[in-house]
Amino acid sequence: MMMNTIRTTAAKVVRRLQWLSISSSLQFNYHHTALPFPRPLPSPSSLPCHQLGLPYSLGVIYNLRAFSDTSAGAGPGAPHESVKPEGTQTEQSQGEESTGEEEKKGYDLRDEQTRVLEAAFGHVAKLGWTEAAMVAGARDLGISPSIVGSFPRKEAALVEYFMDDCLQRLVDEIESRKDELSNMVLNDRIAKLIRIRLEMQAPYISKWPQALSVQAHPLNLPTSFKQRAILVDEIWHAAGDRSTDVDWYAKRTLLGGVYTATELYMLTDYSPQFRETWSFLDNRIRDVLDCRKTAQEAAQLAAAIGAGLSNTLQAFVRRQN
Repeated sequence: MMMNTIRTTAAKVVRRLQWLSISSSLQFNYHHTALPFPRPLPSPSSLPCHQLGLPYSLGVIYNLRAFSDTSAGAGPGAPHESVKPEGTQTEQSQGEESTGEEEKKGYDLRDEQTRVLEAAFGHVAKLGWTEAAMVAGARDLGISPSIVGSFPRKEAALVEYFMDDCLQRLVDEIESRKDELSNMVLNDRIAKLIRIRLEMQAPYISKWPQALSVQAHPLNLPTSFKQRAILVDEIWHAAGDRSTDVDWYAKRTLLGGVYTATELYMLTDYSPQFRETWSFLDNRIRDVLDCRKTAQEAAQLAAAIGAGLSNTLQAFVRRQN
């Protein structure tokens, strides 16, 4: 009886892992791996219980997804392979042909969707982050506007694709500017990376409040949070950060605040080439790094005071003896 229960539980776990490998929102297609948690993930035993929150949970889920990808793959180790019905050779060949045709249709549709989204960028400045821009992009390519109906979240798909595209372009910029970035001090390096990323939004600055509104919709918030978390992690990683302790979270939280504040400031900046925005960015980064320095100095002072009090107490005890 107990063995049957164990087998049933194990089968449920395997099916759950397979579902995560297919539908998990943490599946990324970037050729450069960027994860919304430390590289590598810190051990749970090294962190207080109250700090094992969402970021650590994301890391655990991602690791489960990776494990399920390996477990569910074809080969001798595939789960339940021994109980799969073999069928006749004709049925197998027909099934393979049907599967191949379905996969080809799926790839063709995704390729057309990507082309439509890219073409829609040329109409965003006039039509905004809207379904109308996507329809105009489809017409430019000679594709039926009805393809826009294949996007479950139309405006959100357009904004999210733009965010993914900007992240990829930022990664390419980092790769091409390695020598330049390595010769900069930390403040300038971070400011440079944020400026490169925000300048990608400059052509659409008049319509960017609409994009922020789309991202703030409750249905789109999880993806928006994930994309910004990956962006901030990529900037810190390119800046040379290799921390894997609790400080990892503090750095990304602070930089995320700086990025968002600068992004909002940029919306009301009418100076030439956004000069006031870049000045605002430099000041905020300086404030954040000074704040971190002050916190470190305060911690050192507290440790020194604690050591002094301990020595005084020990001397007092010795005199009493």
